[in-house]
Amino acid sequence: MSFKATVLTLYPEMFPGHLGFSLAGKAAERGDWSLDAVNIRDFAEDRHRSVDDTPAGGGAGMVLRADILAKAIDAVSGDDARPRLLMSPRGRPLTQQRVRELAEGPGAVIVCGRFEGVDQRVIDGRDLEEVSIGDYILSGGEPAALTLLDAVVRVLPGVMGNAESGTHESFENGLLEHPHYTRPAEWEGQGIPEVLTSGNHAAIDKWRHEQALELTRARRSDLLEDDDV
Repeated sequence: MSFKATVLTLYPEMFPGHLGFSLAGKAAERGDWSLDAVNIRDFAEDRHRSVDDTPAGGGAGMVLRADILAKAIDAVSGDDARPRLLMSPRGRPLTQQRVRELAEGPGAVIVCGRFEGVDQRVIDGRDLEEVSIGDYILSGGEPAALTLLDAVVRVLPGVMGNAESGTHESFENGLLEHPHYTRPAEWEGQGIPEVLTSGNHAAIDKWRHEQALELTRARRSDLLEDDDV
């Protein structure tokens, strides 16, 4: 079963973007996953292809209309089992655990918001899961959708050449990733930690865990259990 992503957007030309290259691009060529970018304006009902209107109650900006967006969602998803996601700064933060959950499923329908936001009625009526990639504001949901798909596609079975390489990364075990080193053995007066060239794999594993723990304490203590802080 391949992972099928459908993105609803006002700018379908932004896709697949960087996902057409490297591991993700090769995986798409193999059929491990697919991406269909659908223009929300195709479901507009007037000659101007309007998809937004002024916010009820007044205020700046425009809001994506519930009726137009619902038509688009219904057309691409119907009753299929894929989760419906809305990229939104007020959503729950995207985590590696959620990425893994999505990768184990059939795919996702991803709505890219624009303007001031999306009419709440379509969020409720079409059971959209709001997802955030960080505490900042983007011009639209497209970069966030690309980021989410990048995270999901790379953990699909067979996408990474070495399956083990994904298990030692930041967030996979609740810690930030340990430092990495490679040749040359000395660079600008800095050497590689001796333990990494010792051949003692138990000592190397211990050092890497300690380094990961130290980095996490310093930079993301919120990731640690109370006993680890």
